[in-house]
Amino acid sequence: MSKYYLNYLDELESEAIYILREVYAQFQNPVILFSGGKDSILVTHLAKKAFYPSKIPFPLMHVDTGHNFPETIQFRDDLIKELGAQLIVGSVQESIDTGRVAEEKGKNATRNALQITTLLDAIESNKIDCAIGGGRRDEEKARAKERFFSHRDDFGQWDPKNQRPELWNLLNGKHFEGEHFRAFPISNWTEMDVWNYIKREDIKIPSLYLAHQREVVWRSDTWIPVSEHLKLEENEKIETKRIRFRTLGDITITGGIESEADTLEKIAVEVAAMRMTERGNRSDDKRSETAMEDRKKQGYF
Repeated sequence: MSKYYLNYLDELESEAIYILREVYAQFQNPVILFSGGKDSILVTHLAKKAFYPSKIPFPLMHVDTGHNFPETIQFRDDLIKELGAQLIVGSVQESIDTGRVAEEKGKNATRNALQITTLLDAIESNKIDCAIGGGRRDEEKARAKERFFSHRDDFGQWDPKNQRPELWNLLNGKHFEGEHFRAFPISNWTEMDVWNYIKREDIKIPSLYLAHQREVVWRSDTWIPVSEHLKLEENEKIETKRIRFRTLGDITITGGIESEADTLEKIAVEVAAMRMTERGNRSDDKRSETAMEDRKKQGYF
């Protein structure tokens, strides 16, 4: 009797594709939350596989803070053109201009939390009932509490103690009008799994993930890239370092690491030796022990 064994990446891929197809089956108007980072790129690639040879049946939604890496926006636009997909953009700057949110001030000001209002407004105005994200349980302790189908109430809020059981891969997307779900197809993937899969599938990624020369300043125990949005302090000095980014967010809060990893193979080796989570270089997560969970309860990704 012949036996058939799946490679562990094939198992993860199969699970993610199952979840994406369940989203399509159970919801009327889902979207893929697309940031231009490796995880949302991976989810988009998996969606291509899940519905091939048809096009991805979901629009992509990007919450644009106005403080993005230029490389990320260019990558986003190129990918949308290649896919022939619909792009929905929620603008944080528009939320500020219309008085929906107030911009933070000071040295460590960030627009990260402001994304919550912009995202929830976009979900409501576009009547979205499921937003598919690239969150993974190994990233951060709050994300470890998420289910594959994560319920949000009619205020867009998340209650980690009031989620649906998911026994035997049965996913329950039933909800009342005004409520919605977040779906996380790659919850069980690790950072190493992501890079191994990207390498295997030869998936295009932004050059920011590869080591390169960049002007940076040392702040909050990490190398913050110099940009038009960064206000230098008197004691801060601009240096040129060979760095790469493990995760992509706003250019004002995303720290880089010194690295020589300029290929996918070198990245995989480097990640295998890492002892700090990839979000350890995100200054927005250092504000408190529960910074991520507090934002998620309000409606964050």
